Amino acid sequence: MRVYIETYGCALNKADTSLMKALLQKCGCEVVSSIEDADVIIVNTCTVRLDTEQRILKRLRKLKEIMRKINAKLVIAGCMVSAQPYTLHKLVPEASLISPQNIHRICEVVWSKETKFLIKGERDVSKLPLHVEGSVAIIPIAEGCLGNCAYCITKIARRRLRSYPPRLIIDAVSRAVEEGAVEIDLTAQDTASYGLDLGPRGPRLPNLIEEILRRIPGNYFIRIGMANPDTLEPILDDMIEILKGPRVFKYVHIPLQSASDHVLKIMRRKYTFEEFKHIVQRLRSRIPEITIATDIIVGHPGESEEDFQTTLEALKELLFDKVHLAQYTPRPRTEAAAMPQVPDPVKKRRSTILAKLIEDTGLTVNKQYIGSHARAVLTHISFRGTVVGRLFNYKPVILTNATPDMLGSQAHVLIREVTFYDLRGSLLDVYITKKYS
Repeated sequence: MRVYIETYGCALNKADTSLMKALLQKCGCEVVSSIEDADVIIVNTCTVRLDTEQRILKRLRKLKEIMRKINAKLVIAGCMVSAQPYTLHKLVPEASLISPQNIHRICEVVWSKETKFLIKGERDVSKLPLHVEGSVAIIPIAEGCLGNCAYCITKIARRRLRSYPPRLIIDAVSRAVEEGAVEIDLTAQDTASYGLDLGPRGPRLPNLIEEILRRIPGNYFIRIGMANPDTLEPILDDMIEILKGPRVFKYVHIPLQSASDHVLKIMRRKYTFEEFKHIVQRLRSRIPEITIATDIIVGHPGESEEDFQTTLEALKELLFDKVHLAQYTPRPRTEAAAMPQVPDPVKKRRSTILAKLIEDTGLTVNKQYIGSHARAVLTHISFRGTVVGRLFNYKPVILTNATPDMLGSQAHVLIREVTFYDLRGSLLDVYITKKYS
């Protein structure tokens, strides 16, 4: 059975795709890179934003034609299955549906001669299969979160916090390193909530990473996925000590969403801007040159012009290295969708202003690296075909003179120019090859 997979959305979705690939290979399937070679097509969906949903629905309409032409079976997985199963079934009634909670049953769906609908249930966290492609391994540590944000449809798709036991995660990291991964991405909807469902004396995120580093030797680096401010703050001191370690990227992704306390309250976010700012200040004071990424939603219901200006000024003050900007779109079955909406022209105008500021800030921050020598681990190939390295703080550097056979190596690089998004440079020499101890 030959299986082709398309993936949309966040790092957790990419981790779920890796899980599916590992399970499919174990049950005798071959994962193929060309859709024309497939007996089964899997689409791992995302529903966090309206434009993503529309893009997926358009793609599914096209896949209906392709699957009939090549006589293939279609399986739809991911968050849309949990949140909008009726929409999918109406569009593609012949497709099987499998929610993120039932991902452990993907082989059953693929091999079945009948159309399957596996929507209800809970994630099986008793096993953590692993599939590594190249030098990067994406490993899920938990599903779900403890938030109840007014705008979020993902809480409907992935309802309950379910953390994988530490032993499974440690074993997955060990296998990934053995298979040549040099970047280990620990991902979840909220990594800082890891372990809160495992009891009052259960492990938390710092304990997990400390144990990984203690037990698993090698020249690999851990990247910690998104962490919400309210769950990060109680473990912040311990996380700072973890981030100081030589095998952990000095990188954090903390979503702000808005700098207006008025909007944060409407969003049902569990912190104030001052509390968020205090976290950023503590991180920067104790870890020089740390990269801090954040998320901003513009045009959320209830956002006034004054609220928008407050966010604008906050971005000027905090000078984030990277900002994921999203224009608010109503999502079905969420509280914010029923609120009075900010007009689209207003949202677009505010988005344009913020996007310009984000680009200007990113360029200003990155210009500090021009002319500097740095160490980088070569992790992947860009969509343009060039080798990408990561500095100690996870800054991406495009290396024009590196070759694909160098992936997994560590090298000295010279930064020659920058964009608001990345650094550009040349490789000077390789000092640790991809064959490490």
